[in-house]
Amino acid sequence: MRNLIIILITALMMLPAKSQELPQLFLDVNQDDLGNVSDEFQEHFFEALKQKGIENYEKAITALEKCLELNTEKAVVYFELGRNYREMEDFEKSIENLKKAHELAPKEEAILVYLFQTYGMTEDYAGAIAMVKQLIPLDETYKEDLANLYFLNKDYDQALKLLDELDSDLGASTYRNSLRRQVYARTNNTGAQIDNLQQSISANPEVEQNYLNLIYIYTEQGEEEEAFRVARELLETNPGSTLAHLALYKFYLNKGETEAALASMKIVFKTEEIDAESKFKVLNDFLNFVQDNPEYGDELIEVAGQLTEWENAPKLYEQLGKYYLNKEDREDALKFFELGLKENPDNFELTKNTLLLQLELQKFESAKELSTEALESFPSQPVFYLFQAVAMNNLSEFEAAEKSLKYGLDYLIDNKKMEYDFYSQLAISYNGMNNAVKADEYRRKAENLKKEIN
Repeated sequence: MRNLIIILITALMMLPAKSQELPQLFLDVNQDDLGNVSDEFQEHFFEALKQKGIENYEKAITALEKCLELNTEKAVVYFELGRNYREMEDFEKSIENLKKAHELAPKEEAILVYLFQTYGMTEDYAGAIAMVKQLIPLDETYKEDLANLYFLNKDYDQALKLLDELDSDLGASTYRNSLRRQVYARTNNTGAQIDNLQQSISANPEVEQNYLNLIYIYTEQGEEEEAFRVARELLETNPGSTLAHLALYKFYLNKGETEAALASMKIVFKTEEIDAESKFKVLNDFLNFVQDNPEYGDELIEVAGQLTEWENAPKLYEQLGKYYLNKEDREDALKFFELGLKENPDNFELTKNTLLLQLELQKFESAKELSTEALESFPSQPVFYLFQAVAMNNLSEFEAAEKSLKYGLDYLIDNKKMEYDFYSQLAISYNGMNNAVKADEYRRKAENLKKEIN
């Protein structure tokens, strides 16, 4: 089923999460759900489910047809026929049976969803729209699917109207902003769009989304000054608007008005009206700015720390750590990596990168502690045994290092470079234990492997 949903998403270009979910009723049928039917009916029906489960769709259809010979009034039989025919990509028969199921159970959400999806797969968007309109009274989140179907059906005015309605009710979202931009790109009538939005602003100056849509169009057209003017107009009309600053910060940066840009950024980061993805985009612009203006590095750290608290987004620390690592500022990179791990201790890559920096900066006690914690979460990862041993060898804990290395070697498979590192560390451990014979043995093993690697 999941594969079919993926196919559908490709066919429909982009759908919100709701369209990918299927109600469980009618999808997981048990004996009680069939109602009053004969044993023979049940036998054929569950045989059909079994055959479908092992992808023998033709046999499943044969079993379901036997069910129909016994009882033609069960919506679930037509529903299962529709599902099997869709798996075979016989969309015409799939829709035919799903429509019969819908006639028998007109309020069944799963049938409506299957019809909506199947119409979409055949690019019958009008049919899909009709089904989604019946789904909306059951769950209003299907309105986003309807907006997307309007777009695919080239009903651009209706798509924009519905998107504005959803933004007014729910606030802006990344998905809807993306869909709106696609509508603008398809219509390619920017003059009419601008006139329409300006009229909407005059009629309803309190509606912020109209300003933002106009800012977007001007920006796309390269008319930065007009976009900047609209953003300031939004702030004048709605002094408490936080969305205005989502546009203003970039204009201020481009104009070199750094303090004003920083003030707008901080407002963006604080507000709950703006989604996390947009905030990360603002942060990325800030990172690029600081790269050219390092004197604002302290400001970046302060704002980033606040954003993490506001958004509860531990990945932000990892992003900042990588930023400083690219600048070869390892101390600050490590600081942010360690902060990130406090929020997300089971992040494998972040743990590995943090340990590498701790060892490089000779923070061996910290590396020993972190590698021990990492092995509790990742007990079969040889790299963490190696890191633990490196830390222990540097702390003169040679026997513990040897033990860790021997454990790690048991998990090492077909990685000569890491095997070389293990043997090199074992040589150090045995040398520290005054076992010259063993130290020499592993030193030779390491040298032989090095020749193979080179």
